[in-house]
Amino acid sequence: MNMVVSHWSANLVVLVTYLVAAAAHLIGMSGAATSARRPGKPRPAVPAAEAVAFQLGLLVALLALVSPLGYWSYRFVWVRNIQDVLLAFIAPALIVLGAPWLPLARGLGLGGVLEWLGSGRAGSPAAGVADSDRPRRWPMLPVVVTVLFSVGWWVWHLPGPFDSALGNPLIYAAEVVTYLGLGIMLWLQLVGSRPFSPRLEALRRIPLLFATAAAGTALGLIRVFGPTLVYPAYLGFRHHTLSVVSDQQVGGAVLWMIPLVPLGVLAVALCIRWLSDDEESAGSAAGLDRLLEPRKSAWAARPGLR
Repeated sequence: MNMVVSHWSANLVVLVTYLVAAAAHLIGMSGAATSARRPGKPRPAVPAAEAVAFQLGLLVALLALVSPLGYWSYRFVWVRNIQDVLLAFIAPALIVLGAPWLPLARGLGLGGVLEWLGSGRAGSPAAGVADSDRPRRWPMLPVVVTVLFSVGWWVWHLPGPFDSALGNPLIYAAEVVTYLGLGIMLWLQLVGSRPFSPRLEALRRIPLLFATAAAGTALGLIRVFGPTLVYPAYLGFRHHTLSVVSDQQVGGAVLWMIPLVPLGVLAVALCIRWLSDDEESAGSAAGLDRLLEPRKSAWAARPGLR
């Protein structure tokens, strides 16, 4: 119990960033609700679920850094890996599901960004851009983002960067920003987040999920079955070589199993979305029929030999 109630951090940069983002979002939500009450305008339903998701995502990122997780991540590899999963997968997923972009721009007084988002140039459905037309612009962006996320995930878990972040606050901050930034970019390619829409149809987003899961699973399996010391910086705190290896193996299980939960849930949701979309499923079925249909030979048929 002492591990839970003690060792809380008062990192000023993290706390200020959290308070600014949370307050700006609430101010933006309040401003949107006030504008909707003006005469002559229909009052839209307040997206309470989105607001809760975003605030919860911010809270998860905050707790990963200032709670005892932050303290014990300097002592145990498996705790550090839980922190990594929270920062790279869980917090970005909740933030993107919260669709905070318009409220944040309004709350921070960024009129130009707000106008850009509201005009539909960010890919908003309000701009009249059909989903079928959207993927034609930068069609490789989802693939590039997926590759960047996987590369960043691997690089920060290599022995050099992993141990360096342990003793250098600037490197540690770069690691946190990388996880959150690339995580948000990845989830923007996977789920809708008003006013942004994914560039790929539901069925085509599933390979991105599999690629991300495969990269994380491979790293986790290497750590689980690795018999040698990988992170020597963790020697010295109630550790000797054998216990650090065991610590790494438990951390590998964390990297392997926990990310599969949100990715698996999203894969099921995308399959349901694809099956419920008549136009998309019909197009895919027609494509499969063309692949399965035997192709006619270009050679003229010859009479059988007698």
